[in-house]
Amino acid sequence: MTTIDTDPDTGLDPLEFAVTRNLAAKSAADRDAILASPGFGQSFTDHMVDICWSVRGGWHRPRVSPYGPISLDPAAAVLHYGQEIFEGIKAYRHADGSVHTFRPDQNGRRLQRSARRLALPELPVPYFLQSLRELIAVDGAWVPAGADQSLYLRPFMFAKEAFLGVRPAHKVAYYLIASPAGAYFKGGVQPVSIWLSEDYSRAGKGGTGAAKTGGNYAASLLPQSEAYENECDQVVFLDQDRNVEELGGMNIVFVYKDGTIVTPQSDSILEGITRDSLLQLARDRGHHVVGRNVSLDEWRAGVASGDIVEVFACGTAAVVTPIGTLKGKDFIDEQPSGALALELREELTDIQYGRAEDRHGWLYRLDV
Repeated sequence: MTTIDTDPDTGLDPLEFAVTRNLAAKSAADRDAILASPGFGQSFTDHMVDICWSVRGGWHRPRVSPYGPISLDPAAAVLHYGQEIFEGIKAYRHADGSVHTFRPDQNGRRLQRSARRLALPELPVPYFLQSLRELIAVDGAWVPAGADQSLYLRPFMFAKEAFLGVRPAHKVAYYLIASPAGAYFKGGVQPVSIWLSEDYSRAGKGGTGAAKTGGNYAASLLPQSEAYENECDQVVFLDQDRNVEELGGMNIVFVYKDGTIVTPQSDSILEGITRDSLLQLARDRGHHVVGRNVSLDEWRAGVASGDIVEVFACGTAAVVTPIGTLKGKDFIDEQPSGALALELREELTDIQYGRAEDRHGWLYRLDV
């Protein structure tokens, strides 16, 4: 299985952020009203972070400024050639009021790998971590304290140089915005139904599948609409050899009756930090974890024979989602239910919210 690299950047002095407070920030009463029922991705905090990059100047002009529209030249490279990447990470309010996030160094490393694939500059991980702290320093009150609530942090980077020509941009912008998020599952975690996409691919061999870039998600929207038309919640993709890859925005995991946990392995699958963490917790319990190809035929035959006893999806937003049904053009396979997925979900979220011991050192405090 591909491991997530952990080599730290060294020898970097902290950036000096210029901070401009939002004079039109929401009142405490308005903010509390939003946090009472935040939904997901619908409301945003009062500030944002941005750092510029250029070929000549490197990373420069770090700022915290009022949240608002971004001005772009109509010829900005991102609008024409899609040179863009992003990340997703959450901040959690612990019982003592402190604010923590979860394995942010890994998000920083993944952002670097995405940048490398999209020919964008690699933001040093210390700068990435500092950007999270700088935003929480001004918008920490936006981190909700309700059950299963969090502040969703969205770092993103795009080519802003104004030119029409196919080459890596010489000017780039990194931004960080945040949005309070409610519980993903209202009324408890429920199994989801999955539509099998056989006419569309999420990514191809040698493509951008392992990068967290908007084009991959854009490519999933049409098949996701097809899933809705077939009364399914999510879509799962296959590679050119009909091996299972991933859902539109989540990794997939298979649990076998002997306790082995198998997750698809491919150069076109995004390396999930939530998946990596869940698999480590499974190893801690004594499960054998394997990364390898899983064909559609093996999935269906394994469920039919009882060799596969549980199937679930995982990602930052939902954490863990049991899969209840796999639906194709000419079949409907009910998926077996088990206890492991929800046990791992509870164990992981207990760590994230500070309710359980962080024995792997995954938590990172932001409000210091």
